[in-house]
Amino acid sequence: MSSEKKKPAIYPKPDGPYVVENLESFSSRKGPIESKPTMALCRCGGSENKPFCDGTHKNIGFSSSKLDGRAPDAREDYIIEGVTLHDNRSICAHAGYCTDGLPAVFRSRKEPWIDPSAASPEEIIAVVKKCPSGALSYTAGGVEDRDRKTDPAIFVAPNGPYVVKGGPELLETKRGDGASTEHFTLCRCGGSRNKPFCDGSHWSNEFTDDKN
Repeated sequence: MSSEKKKPAIYPKPDGPYVVENLESFSSRKGPIESKPTMALCRCGGSENKPFCDGTHKNIGFSSSKLDGRAPDAREDYIIEGVTLHDNRSICAHAGYCTDGLPAVFRSRKEPWIDPSAASPEEIIAVVKKCPSGALSYTAGGVEDRDRKTDPAIFVAPNGPYVVKGGPELLETKRGDGASTEHFTLCRCGGSRNKPFCDGSHWSNEFTDDKN
């Protein structure tokens, strides 16, 4: 009998929870969360048992459809001394690693919002590698650095999305242009216009989860 582990998978159930299978590493800022072979995680924002689903989505009429007004699915390229920086705003979770880390390069409320001349390629690459959503990536030497070598895991961000890394398979979901299949962020406040991906709506709708 084969002892090979099954690959973790996430299925965003239509108008329902994320069904997660075979995930071993599951945690929040308060530490590890017990992971079961199959789990249903809340994505409507209303469960009283977050991060797990308690069926609230049925009572509030939660819809998993994408909404008008979302950022267009398009990737912009910026050249930095032989390095090409890629950016797709439609999958950005607005975690702030870029704007806080290099505000002279990643300029909030300015157009163009990226000024690649304001820092060295090395400084910019270091910040890009912190992007949890995969909105930012780069190409150097003809090779795009899009994915990372990490073990499959989901982290429940404080009052924010599910931060996924290590490549759990995301089933029946269309990816954005240039999106990573290894790391991405999934909405859990219920308000994203680009479901199942986080678009930062948890900030504007003041989503809170004191338990995780």
